[in-house]
Amino acid sequence: QVQLVESGGGLVQAGGSLRLSCVASGRTFSSYSMGWFRQAPGKEREFVAAISRSGGSTYYSDSVKGRFTISRDNAKNTVYLQMSNLKPEDTANYYCAGRYWTGTSFTASEYNYWGQGTQVTVSS
Repeated sequence: QVQLVESGGGLVQAGGSLRLSCVASGRTFSSYSMGWFRQAPGKEREFVAAISRSGGSTYYSDSVKGRFTISRDNAKNTVYLQMSNLKPEDTANYYCAGRYWTGTSFTASEYNYWGQGTQVTVSS
């Protein structure tokens, strides 16, 4: 079992930056591949980025590639999402998710553990 708590969301103008953090507690953090997903009102939850257990492999959706960076610090039990050049269409509730022992995934249903989410609002 692992508990995930996100932070770092807020209101930012278009073109600005935010860094989201997700702190994990419970089982060994390095046993989990991690992902970030987002959900806007009236829309399905969508994949944003994922990172392998060691941090050696990262994956991004086409909509954020080149603007967002996922990273992790296993010593701090934390995964990050650095978001730059934010656009109004990035407005959503952002969730971190953990997947025990298995590889990274782009599919929300394949993640076992979820945080409560943090809201990101980008104004134009």
